[in-house]
Amino acid sequence: MIRSIIIILLFLANISFAHEMTPTYPQLTKSYVDKVLVTKLSIFNSREDVEYYEIGVFTKDWKQIPFATEYKVLQVKYQERKNFSIYIREVDVDKAIYICSISKLSKGLENKTSISSKICSKIGRRL
Repeated sequence: MIRSIIIILLFLANISFAHEMTPTYPQLTKSYVDKVLVTKLSIFNSREDVEYYEIGVFTKDWKQIPFATEYKVLQVKYQERKNFSIYIREVDVDKAIYICSISKLSKGLENKTSISSKICSKIGRRL
């Protein structure tokens, strides 16, 4: 019985791996563009079955807020870390609460049990 429980727990631990995004509480600072703030983030991909992550900025009600970044969908290979910057207009800063990365699953995936993951960082106070 205990052996069965341990095997189930090990199986659940293996499928729960997701990606990570740091920092958890990014700080917005002035950018080189007037009336635009910037923060720097990093994504680490610990999933072999996912290679692309979509970036989004959201309000407390999960409505999207306009932002700029080099790519809104990032290619991050397995065991790779990718750094990126998010630019948010000063007029939108008070509404912006979360910066999220969402894993994008391939249509032709052989393993149909793959689960999309969403990791969010809560925006810290403005510097």
